[in-house]
Amino acid sequence: MQTTSISLNKFISDTGYCSRRAADNLITTGRVLLNNRPAKLGNRYKVGDSVEVDGSLITNGNVKKKKEKLIYIAFNKPVGITTTSEEKIKGNIINFINHPKRIFPIGRLDKDSEGLIFLTNDGDIVNKILRASNNHEKEYIVKVNKPVDHLFTQKMANGVRIKDGLTKPCVVKRVSNHTFRITLKQGLNRQIRKMCEQFDYNVMSLQRVRIMNIKLKDIALGKWRYLSELEIAEMMELIKNSTND
Repeated sequence: MQTTSISLNKFISDTGYCSRRAADNLITTGRVLLNNRPAKLGNRYKVGDSVEVDGSLITNGNVKKKKEKLIYIAFNKPVGITTTSEEKIKGNIINFINHPKRIFPIGRLDKDSEGLIFLTNDGDIVNKILRASNNHEKEYIVKVNKPVDHLFTQKMANGVRIKDGLTKPCVVKRVSNHTFRITLKQGLNRQIRKMCEQFDYNVMSLQRVRIMNIKLKDIALGKWRYLSELEIAEMMELIKNSTND
């Protein structure tokens, strides 16, 4: 007798956990395990298979939470490290950190950028932090190839028309002749670089120094630390009314 199967994203969707599109995103970001191995797009589910999402065992109509300690890490990512959970990709963030527990990055930081990024095993907070509609701040220090003047910072702050659309108004302050500080409440792909390019500026270096209440501060380049209980409590307070959709 032939064993029937269905696509993994459909199985996850059928349990009521999330939509098929959202399931695809969970799979591509390394947050789904199929029979204790990282799932891939195109995988199929058959009766008896084990499916886990962010440490939760998924069954038809049921989600069983594992009693697993939640992990929250602040990492100072160096240039050259790729923010992906796909361990087959050379220089990926997961292999670089080499944490004993299964964790994944919250959002991304370009390969040619450095600075603060979170990693966790808590899938419930990811969208609450990342969704632009939730208006959580991320702060960067940017060095460019030409002098920074008031007109440039004003235009950047008012919103810039890039390929992805019109960026949200943001806070931009000149730090030195070629350096400025920018605070965003959204995170479009390579957003700051694209914004600068609209005014014929090239980014020479880009460092993220803050995400909400967490600052990079004394984390050495290439090192990480666990968030303190106070930092976690403050972060949870900030995201308590944020949407996860």
